[in-house]
Amino acid sequence: MSPAPKGMRDFGPDAMILRNQVFSRLETIFESFGFDPLETPVVEMWETIKGKYGDEAENQMVYHFKDSWGGKEMALRYDLTVPLARFMAENPTVPMPFCRYHIGRVYRHDQPQKGRYREFWQCDVDVVGSDKPEADALIIKVVLAVMKEFGFKQFTVRLNDRRLLNGIFTRGLGVKNFKEVLVAVDKINKIGLEGVEKEIRKIEPDKVTSIVNVLKIRGGNQKILDEIVRTFDNEEVRSGKACLEKVLALVGDDRVKIDLSMVRGLDYYTGPIFETVVEKPKIGSLTGGGRYDSLIGLYGGRDLPATGTTIGVERLIDAGLELGVFRRDTQTPTQVGIIAMDGGDAYAWKVAETLRLAGLKVKIDLMQRKWNKQSEYYKKLGVPVMVFVGEREIREQTSTVVFGQKRDSVKFEKLPEKIRNLLKV
Repeated sequence: MSPAPKGMRDFGPDAMILRNQVFSRLETIFESFGFDPLETPVVEMWETIKGKYGDEAENQMVYHFKDSWGGKEMALRYDLTVPLARFMAENPTVPMPFCRYHIGRVYRHDQPQKGRYREFWQCDVDVVGSDKPEADALIIKVVLAVMKEFGFKQFTVRLNDRRLLNGIFTRGLGVKNFKEVLVAVDKINKIGLEGVEKEIRKIEPDKVTSIVNVLKIRGGNQKILDEIVRTFDNEEVRSGKACLEKVLALVGDDRVKIDLSMVRGLDYYTGPIFETVVEKPKIGSLTGGGRYDSLIGLYGGRDLPATGTTIGVERLIDAGLELGVFRRDTQTPTQVGIIAMDGGDAYAWKVAETLRLAGLKVKIDLMQRKWNKQSEYYKKLGVPVMVFVGEREIREQTSTVVFGQKRDSVKFEKLPEKIRNLLKV
């Protein structure tokens, strides 16, 4: 039998329990900010995908295939943003602004490495229908809440604006190959500034020094913005500066820093862009996104302003495990294991049903094993509470409850309450 495809993984119970806990905590955060859930198909029509991610991504990283039934070209979804845009175009009556979150699998024909997979979960939060800086600020506030919830302390939210970049490079420096320059700059975390400089030299040899000097600009947020306006005073630069100043004021967190070398490689961004980089452990960006006001209109119908971010669930979990934020020592969500002794099978099933109706998660033996084998099974899985029932328990309408070193005889009608108190649920 062949193993799972390269870059794709199985998840056993311990991994899925952790993953579901992470998803649940994320959903709680999103809903606290007023976001609603959305799901879309994992397969999209190729015409939906084509032209949305740039030539390099579409030619090398999108899983693209032909439907064997109808011969139509299709693709596995590459992210959750383009499916959202299609959904909005097909559902024009959705109340605005539409604040949505989406947790789902996406696919990229990438080179697998630590923190990078070909099939992985992505998590998106987006605001559709508002072109105001308040929407961008809300997305960043959600990101900060996620970082706090999962205990990350050493991180930076890097902030930039596509209007600033266009005003600097195209109108200010006269760069003709703007998109190609952005693709090169987007590799800065992989190949460093020197590597970026070499790539730009091939694209814009006369402008390379000026471009690199912009990427080197450092300082406080206001200092950077003021310097850019002094050097490149045009409408796009002023518009980008005003928007970022408003976003920074609304967010009010000094971990949000303007970084002109952060450009986000996708073609569809139109305004503020942002990503979160965790400094310890070194895993690269944990979140990334920005404003994409022109994307939804590509699907027909009205243009709709939109902004949002992706949260890398895989990297979040990997980093959390490395930092000790998460644990993977739970093999089952089961809270109670029922052990039948001496002909107590029917009574055991009655006890199990009563506990389930009380909202507890219960396993019962399905192999007619001796009580000691049942006990070994539950211990191996890490089930915290065991309930023994036999002839005496049937006669007295009780159960023997074992929790750690504690052992108590409990009346049938008191059993759910007793176990809830032990588990503190």
